[in-house]
Amino acid sequence: MWYMMCLLGVSMTRYALNLPTQLKEEAEKWAAQQGVSLNQFILWAVAEKVGVLSHRLDDPTFPHVTYRRGASGQLAPILRGTGLRVQTLVVAAREWGMSTARLASEYDLPESRVKEALAFYDAHRQEIDLSVAAEAALETEAARD
Repeated sequence: MWYMMCLLGVSMTRYALNLPTQLKEEAEKWAAQQGVSLNQFILWAVAEKVGVLSHRLDDPTFPHVTYRRGASGQLAPILRGTGLRVQTLVVAAREWGMSTARLASEYDLPESRVKEALAFYDAHRQEIDLSVAAEAALETEAARD
């Protein structure tokens, strides 16, 4: 949407941006691979991030849980700041019988974060159960090959 606005002559404003050297160099490489200028690449990156935040899937009841795209491209709920999937904790609790305290110890998390992840599961059970089942099916299929 923002890109189209730029093409349609929507007014632009300047903004001085300080980037760490390594991040700037990486962004320049990605911009070159995309065949665009660094400014255009940064504009697209910011527009993409604003778009994601504008259409958040996050459940405000669970502030430490957010979504991230996994290797398959599917969105998966994770504990914010850890990359740990909620599904991982659910499987450990449900199938391996690990207590909240043990999960917290094993994954180096406060118990409150584990409890929040498990409460998120209770509120989003169908979504996470489908993901667990899909992964189990892939593992079964891979084992046959």
